[in-house]
Amino acid sequence: MPQDYILARLLSNNAQWAEDVEKAEPGFFAESAKGQSPKVLWIGCADSRVPESVVTASKPGDIFVHRNIANQFHPDDDSALSVLTYAVAHVGVQHVILVGHTNCGGAQACLAAASKPSASAPPQDPLSRWLAPLTELAREHDELTALVEANVRAQVAHIAESEVMKAAWAAGRDVQVHGWVYELETGRLRDLGVSLGKTGAV
Repeated sequence: MPQDYILARLLSNNAQWAEDVEKAEPGFFAESAKGQSPKVLWIGCADSRVPESVVTASKPGDIFVHRNIANQFHPDDDSALSVLTYAVAHVGVQHVILVGHTNCGGAQACLAAASKPSASAPPQDPLSRWLAPLTELAREHDELTALVEANVRAQVAHIAESEVMKAAWAAGRDVQVHGWVYELETGRLRDLGVSLGKTGAV
């Protein structure tokens, strides 16, 4: 059975990329295989237009990553909490960056849902359940970019309030939490100025 063109192109591009990297930096992959020590944890949206390594011109090994729909950090989400725990307690990251982006489809869906009367029954499908907190936040906003920014601020607060960060700060770790927005229209990252560290705002 012939291989799908899309998959074949991905494999071909990868082979060329690996060859180019090894030519430019001989031994890069052998060294990379020995371990990782990124200084940044990026918590972002799963949107295909916001690939963290590409938009920051970073190499493999530079950024520890967790991505999901609408860049959420739910206080009871074991997936996000386990990533944060591993990154802070074991990898030793110094910066946790929560990154939203303009024209976010998840945020747009929440704005639309928030304009409807509140349903008495809880959301039934996984996506609606996942976005339920953001839908509630959207009831306080009527413009997409404002909601995207409010969402980033809310998730930064959730990260800072987590037991993982509290334990790290109590132990004297100088790890900071930041909130950024990636602008699809310009390709630029924007710092919202809501950074938090062990002594509060930084």
